[in-house]
Amino acid sequence: MRHSRVFAALAAVVLAAPAWAQELPLVRAAVLQIGTVNWELSTIIDNGLDEKHGFRLEMQPYADNGATRVAVEGDEADMAVADWIWVARQRAAGKDYVYIPYSKAVGALLVPGDSTAQSLRDLAGGKVGIAGGPLDKSWLILRAYAQRLHEMDLEAETEQVFGAPPLIFKTGLSGELDGAINFWHFLAKMKAGGMRELVNVDTAAVELGLDPDLPLLGYYFKQSFLDAHPGLAQAFYDASREAKALLASEDAAWEALRPQMNAANDAEFEALRTDWLAGTPTPGSVDTASADAFLKVMNDLGGAELVGEATTLPEGLFVELE
Repeated sequence: MRHSRVFAALAAVVLAAPAWAQELPLVRAAVLQIGTVNWELSTIIDNGLDEKHGFRLEMQPYADNGATRVAVEGDEADMAVADWIWVARQRAAGKDYVYIPYSKAVGALLVPGDSTAQSLRDLAGGKVGIAGGPLDKSWLILRAYAQRLHEMDLEAETEQVFGAPPLIFKTGLSGELDGAINFWHFLAKMKAGGMRELVNVDTAAVELGLDPDLPLLGYYFKQSFLDAHPGLAQAFYDASREAKALLASEDAAWEALRPQMNAANDAEFEALRTDWLAGTPTPGSVDTASADAFLKVMNDLGGAELVGEATTLPEGLFVELE
């Protein structure tokens, strides 16, 4: 009889487990089909870090950033990734978006491996390829850096070629450009392909008095969604940090991701892993003073076309984290 009662109790626990799991809050992440944030989110899901921290994570792939933003705005998704300048612009315009840091990975300007250039000054008269358009933040910071360090108008003294990241990647490696600015993962592959770094945006940021550890990329949620699920913001952040720690310490975690990393060879794989890990921000909340200083520089360089009405840091933009 005693064994029967124990068995019945165990059976009740087993049967109740799926119902308990279904009661966890669901976070629907709108992601690019081949986005690098998928590496962290996949690690969270595959290692059960979402349920460990009290929620369920579901990835919803979309074709482009515009579609992910529409999904969050229309409540078809609960979260997406963007740089915090864009999130600040949305919040200043009245949307209740808030930001949780994800990565401080930033750009750089690369030159061909056989280039004789030693500074931005040496690119005068040359052709620079830029992914992201004239308001690309790396380009704006490097322009300010060139003016500060060399009294050089980088925009006036070079020819710019704006294009999609794959185009800048291809033309950079082919030697058609004297310099190239691209998204971090394309830069990693370009370095693996023989290009070298002339100036890192971190270096430029320090020269401009900005904080190089400021995490530019992050997850944004609607505050109303987080209010409906108290504690979820910290839980999601904790899962994110645990995934980063796992990827920093376990080779097997990266091998599991390799099929989705689109690395053509071992050199690209290692460059992608190294640069992704280098983008890990300092734990905790975003430093608002550093962010406000950065926003002011972006406003000076890009104006309303870049920051919209967010000429000062919108109150409540950054989630308070432990």
